[in-house]
Amino acid sequence: MDYREAPPPPELEGLIKVCWTLSGHGAAAEWIAQQAVPDGCVEIITRLAGRSRWDGEQPARFAVGLIEQAEGFEISGDARFVAVRLWPWTWPLIADRPLAELRGRWLPYDGPAIDAIERRLAGEAGLAATGRAILGAASVEEMGRATGMRPRTLQRWFARNVGLPPRHYLRLLRFHKAFAQVPEQPSLADHAAAQGYADQAHMARDFRAMAGVPATEARRTANGPFLT
Repeated sequence: MDYREAPPPPELEGLIKVCWTLSGHGAAAEWIAQQAVPDGCVEIITRLAGRSRWDGEQPARFAVGLIEQAEGFEISGDARFVAVRLWPWTWPLIADRPLAELRGRWLPYDGPAIDAIERRLAGEAGLAATGRAILGAASVEEMGRATGMRPRTLQRWFARNVGLPPRHYLRLLRFHKAFAQVPEQPSLADHAAAQGYADQAHMARDFRAMAGVPATEARRTANGPFLT
């Protein structure tokens, strides 16, 4: 399986995390099982070839909402995908369906393609700045200072634009950063400290809760946001 990511244009950072492609590189009759781990994003996915299934067959275009634990899916060996990974507060600019309807599931998507999404987001400098401030914060208190929001205002903003409390969302972001970088880490204890965990055991609990495997296994099998 070949998975690749490309960063968004600088002006869209804070709205788009990455664009990505995925190819199965196998036979059409072969099913390849994968696990997707939480990354704090909403995805808009177009399947260019082959088949895919997660709780049933998926259409050629679909959107996937926030997940909080690893979710299994399968792609056919000849499947190819192109997709964009959005920060959740970007979704209302793209689609009319409430963000809550996507939580932990996928739905068919018939909205704009990736290039049209990027054009639509080009004028959203204010929300992009808020997104960058949220993503650059190491604590809820720092989020409030960086965005200029009081604690209650920040809580309401997250309820409306993310669907999770800010502290819970920070946990997802910290886990995903630790997960994405774990394959290259010689020391899990040092990695836990670098990611802001109290200790390695603290990181281990998050890996088991959200990836479903120990960090030692993820270090061998992580590929982007997937366990292969």
